[in-house]
Amino acid sequence: MTVRVQRTFDLVGDPERVWEFIADPAQRARAISVVADYSVDGTSATWHIELPIPVIRRTFAVETEDVERDPPTYVKFVGKSRMMRVVGEHEITTTDTGCRVDNRFTVDGRVPGIERYFEHNFDAELANLEQALKRDLEERP
Repeated sequence: MTVRVQRTFDLVGDPERVWEFIADPAQRARAISVVADYSVDGTSATWHIELPIPVIRRTFAVETEDVERDPPTYVKFVGKSRMMRVVGEHEITTTDTGCRVDNRFTVDGRVPGIERYFEHNFDAELANLEQALKRDLEERP
């Protein structure tokens, strides 16, 4: 089963700053609650994910890599592991008050329960991303 989610949110702030955040694999990893740890190498990152589902009782690694970048408006990354494959896209559009961020994700689980977890928790994860972006905009004037 495949889960596809698309969510959009508006931010008040400099679109260039939003790009700096969204194009940084470390910032993206920090915003995801199930990423227990991560390491970054350029535009690639390894996420160590802990999912609260019975079938998976350990942390597993997801190797992510930015596969497309169009600064300062678009980044697409792909994450692969034995447990799942994820494709994430973030597109930034300038507005009168700042910018709009369109987020698209596709998760293909290879273990029962992964898709269901993300299907039920994507809104919360995207809210985490939005809050992290807002904090970043407030902290770095």
